[in-house]
Amino acid sequence: MIKMSHNPDIFMQRAIDLAYLGEGRTTPNPKVGCVVEYNGKIIGEGYHHKAGEPHAEVNALNSVKDKNLLSESNVYVTLEPCSHFGKTPPCSDLLISQNVKKVFVGSKDPNPKVDGSGIEKLKNAGIEVIEGVLEKECSKLNRDFFSRFRYSRPFIALKWAESADFFIDPRNDINTEGQVRVSNFESSVLTHRWRNEFDAILIGNKTAGIDNPSLTTRKWHGKNPLRIILDRTLKLSSSLEVFNDGLETLVLNEIVEKKKGFTQFLKLNFNSFKEDFVTTLNKFEINSLLVEGGGQTLQRLIDLDLWDQARVYQNNEKFYNGTPSPKFNRVPSEHLSIGNNKLYIFER
Repeated sequence: MIKMSHNPDIFMQRAIDLAYLGEGRTTPNPKVGCVVEYNGKIIGEGYHHKAGEPHAEVNALNSVKDKNLLSESNVYVTLEPCSHFGKTPPCSDLLISQNVKKVFVGSKDPNPKVDGSGIEKLKNAGIEVIEGVLEKECSKLNRDFFSRFRYSRPFIALKWAESADFFIDPRNDINTEGQVRVSNFESSVLTHRWRNEFDAILIGNKTAGIDNPSLTTRKWHGKNPLRIILDRTLKLSSSLEVFNDGLETLVLNEIVEKKKGFTQFLKLNFNSFKEDFVTTLNKFEINSLLVEGGGQTLQRLIDLDLWDQARVYQNNEKFYNGTPSPKFNRVPSEHLSIGNNKLYIFER
């Protein structure tokens, strides 16, 4: 057993750390971590590994060697225990059946199927419930899951790299093929880590045609996101990497709906883009979307207020001319150094 203090924040922080181990694998479910504490010691812990598999509470309680201690133990869970039958039984029922002493909850579950009913069920069974422990941190943990229920759309993060004078490409001719590297190697690795954390990744047809990117996590160990390409009139060549590497790709267009190998073509009304785009993302149960370009696609989402966060790499070189960076309110909430690049985080 791991000896700790009796500070609830410490145990909840451990549950949060555990929850992040499921990053990118739990959709459409939330990321959840759980810790079982007895007399100031952690005697069990677990997290939700993957959608369809046991929830965090199940894994945590199963890890407790001496089940006789559960009736005198406190449980710390980052999200309100579920109260309904899905692919697994309700976790609130499990906690009740084990007669745990007290349950500390980080944040409520916004899913209408839960939305406080899990907490209420525990209280009605005589179990004391302490709510809001590290609530801000627990809410950030599942901001993608929360977004789908609170705003009826995924959490959308924009990402681009720019020069010190705010150009994303030194070329004015956007039809010139070949990639121009603006960010450094370290930034590239971090981007691949982000791709592992997001359910889907989006680019426009110009970026796909000019850069011919693979949009995978080849520089980071993890799963590849669903690739989404906006190609309104189907101008892209079938020889591109994304159509020939055996990985799933979704092409949103206004001409045809069909499935060709691992590529699915889906019609979208570009004249009512915002509504149809969000409907499509929800149809695929996408909780989080990373948008990597190009400039027109990024600006379109900014103008439509379809973004929550922007992650912008900036190098120390000036281009003096070229394709300008997307325009928006440039007040960063935080920044840090990535090698010789700066990473700025902007929140909507």
